[in-house]
Amino acid sequence: MRLVHADTSSHKIPIDMTPMIDAVFQLIIFFMLTLKIRTDEGNFDINMPIGAPAQAASQLLVPDIKVRLIANRAGGLSRLELGRRSLGNGDKAYATLNESILGIVGKGNSLNKEVEVEIDADYELHYQEVIKAITACTGRINPATKQPERFVEKIKFAPPRKPAGG
Repeated sequence: MRLVHADTSSHKIPIDMTPMIDAVFQLIIFFMLTLKIRTDEGNFDINMPIGAPAQAASQLLVPDIKVRLIANRAGGLSRLELGRRSLGNGDKAYATLNESILGIVGKGNSLNKEVEVEIDADYELHYQEVIKAITACTGRINPATKQPERFVEKIKFAPPRKPAGG
């Protein structure tokens, strides 16, 4: 018996691609829905600095102002110092302090809210002297307009110094 081979080149069987595409899309959807991103891989919390104009950066170089109030034995003001410079004592010292801070900060400067004054008072100093220093540092009354002018917004206090004998 003789077998006859059929010529398959003349009869092509079409392959339907629709079920294969459906299966691929279902696999893609399955993997997308079951994907779990690790928190350390997806954490991009980066705080970038805000760019400032070059002239504003040079203005921020104003140092903090240190005011030292030294008491005498009775609790009054013996000496008032601005930085390492002695301004004396009494009302004239507070007026000099006021003018010196105005010279450092500048009139009408937007830097007033950034400059900080540190007041370092002796432990036994009367509180009236500290209040006078705060008043001299923060501003003054403009003699022409009779309106207050603010020099400094931030004031902090150094830890109190205990008396040497106590």
